[in-house]
Amino acid sequence: LRLPSSLWEELAAWAADDIRSINGQIEFLLTECVRQRKKRKQYLDSEKKE
Repeated sequence: LRLPSSLWEELAAWAADDIRSINGQIEFLLTECVRQRKKRKQYLDSEKKE
């Protein structure tokens, strides 16, 4: 995964705050983004049905 060094440093600091490895933090963030996207899609689909 290629990231700008400034982003890598931000992720490293965030990971340390959450007591995770950087890879663990990236996995956590990606999982949360996918979960939120699915939730938003379900909401939008239900709005279309009304």
